[in-house]
Amino acid sequence: MDISTQHTDAPDPLTRPAPAGPARAVRGTTRPGDRVFLGLSRGSGILLLAIMAAIAVFLAYRAALAIGKDHGNFLTTFEWNTNILPPQFGIAVLAFGTVVSSIVAMALAVPVAVGIALFLTHYAPRRLSGPIAYVIDLLAAVPSIVYGLWGALVLVPNLNGLYGWLDDYFGWTGILSWQGGAPRSLLTVGILLAIMILPIITNVSREVFRQVPRMHEEAALALGATRWEVIRMSVLPFGRSGVISASMLGLGRALGETMAVATVLSPTFDIKASLLDPGGGTFAQNIASKFNEATEFGQDALIASGLVLFVITLLVNGAARMIINRRKEYSGANA
Repeated sequence: MDISTQHTDAPDPLTRPAPAGPARAVRGTTRPGDRVFLGLSRGSGILLLAIMAAIAVFLAYRAALAIGKDHGNFLTTFEWNTNILPPQFGIAVLAFGTVVSSIVAMALAVPVAVGIALFLTHYAPRRLSGPIAYVIDLLAAVPSIVYGLWGALVLVPNLNGLYGWLDDYFGWTGILSWQGGAPRSLLTVGILLAIMILPIITNVSREVFRQVPRMHEEAALALGATRWEVIRMSVLPFGRSGVISASMLGLGRALGETMAVATVLSPTFDIKASLLDPGGGTFAQNIASKFNEATEFGQDALIASGLVLFVITLLVNGAARMIINRRKEYSGANA
């Protein structure tokens, strides 16, 4: 018999039989669980937008009531007198203090936080990185009033030496000149805010750096790169968007911090040329200190200042989103 013409009914071993059990879902159909999850997800997003819109409408309505009766310029007036007739109040000092103290906090906290995150993920041994990361997690959970009490009782009394050193070597700039007095200034507020937001930025940055693909680092090492060159070429480009996001989280807390700022700052409604001179104010600190004793009109005026802080926060987060979207093609996450 010719073997080439032999026919057999044996099944092809490469052909898998159809799985037994329930019939497979028809393409294009959606399971009930998926529909429920889609509805919940979509509803949550719509609810969030509705809440944001409701907050904006409430703030805008109450702010319009107050600004309409303001006999000063709301944006440029250097005083806050809502109990006199006619009332005069403005946010110039509050906006300046909020922005300056937040910039100081970010300038101090972000480099240190990124350095700590890189140390924990790429330099520290496992026995050391674990306890340090645990302590940083605990610092992130400390209430702001505790930071404020520490700042008033420990930080402020021990800043005289630093202020004197800054005045001796950098007082000629005018920005860091010191005329004496208690160091309850915007620089002190910035230092305290930097300490408060440091754990948040560190934790998020650390988790981002841990997600760097191992192949990226091994490829750099194979090309003869040093450890720092690996970080510069592989880790930092991959984690740039994450670091920006972490910084925005910290900045959000710095912009809205209340009790800690009220505890260490001597509020005045004037703008000092030096960051070391006592005085100044922030939106959140002014609202917290004046809300209880304010009349109904005074509360409307404080709500108007809260609206400005709300807008500043939205603009900052929008700008961060734009930066991330413009630079995402350079991130290793999109490789």
